[in-house]
Amino acid sequence: MLFSNYLIFHFRCYKSMTTITDGLQALFYSALRCSREMVIVNDTTKNLVAAVNNRLSALCFHIREYYWVDMKKINEIYRYKTEEYSTDAINKFNIYPEQIPSWLVDWFPESGGYFIGNLQPAHMDFRFFTLGNLWAIVSSLGSPKQNDGILNLIEEKWDDLVANMPLKICYPALDNEEWRIITGSDPKNTPWSYHNGGSWPTLLWQFTLACIKMKRPELARKAIALAEKRLSTDKWPEYYDTRYGRFIGKQSRLYQTWTIAGFLTSKKLLENPEMASNLFWEEDYQLLENCVCGLGGKYGRKKCSRAALRSHHVV
Repeated sequence: MLFSNYLIFHFRCYKSMTTITDGLQALFYSALRCSREMVIVNDTTKNLVAAVNNRLSALCFHIREYYWVDMKKINEIYRYKTEEYSTDAINKFNIYPEQIPSWLVDWFPESGGYFIGNLQPAHMDFRFFTLGNLWAIVSSLGSPKQNDGILNLIEEKWDDLVANMPLKICYPALDNEEWRIITGSDPKNTPWSYHNGGSWPTLLWQFTLACIKMKRPELARKAIALAEKRLSTDKWPEYYDTRYGRFIGKQSRLYQTWTIAGFLTSKKLLENPEMASNLFWEEDYQLLENCVCGLGGKYGRKKCSRAALRSHHVV
């Protein structure tokens, strides 16, 4: 039920904002890890478990290697050569440096990083999607170093990603021509509203879970304190509007179960942090050793090097 609800939630974001985000990848990864735990391994199921492990390891490699950006990676993209066509190409998706948006150049902190919203041939969506990055931490889709970097970025950019009400569903909002073209001038997804940069209190419990996992509970307490000042008085709204989350959303429903549940779960997790381990996964090093991905070029599928993944590990 948990994953089905959030898959529905994120599919709604996808329909509204026309991008299959990193959040769907992270939720799919989490669902696969759940399914593997529910299967008893025997002669009947061993092929199924092997297929799940192959998908998990390949997805893990792909996201860590190609979706992650930090200051070093952004500078690397800025210097990309284009039209490289070989298995040794550095710019494998033929990304043009001009795609780096102007807002990102000035916004990106020196420390920290995140998984970008989407990646396609010749296109990167550099927006920060909170749900996908939090579930990357919770599910260990990200490496320990990357997971810590996500929380570092949230802390550095607190005024943008948390502000007056945790947490932004994505950052930044689409506006002007970009909003008109991508959303079709959708009146519900105006800039800094609903799925276009609105603030969603239901994300609070996932933020708390990620903070506890990474031993950063002070960040969760700070966010909960902000929410506690307003949620009850504002009648537990679904989402908040404006750049800094100051207004109750113009079409926000009140007395929302997931808003109430998210807040209460966050409080309970901080009171009983040992319960959090039932809701997150640690790194699975076996997956890193058994990755099978489509990097074999004309020679077909092969085991890929784990050096890229292990380079992200905190020793």
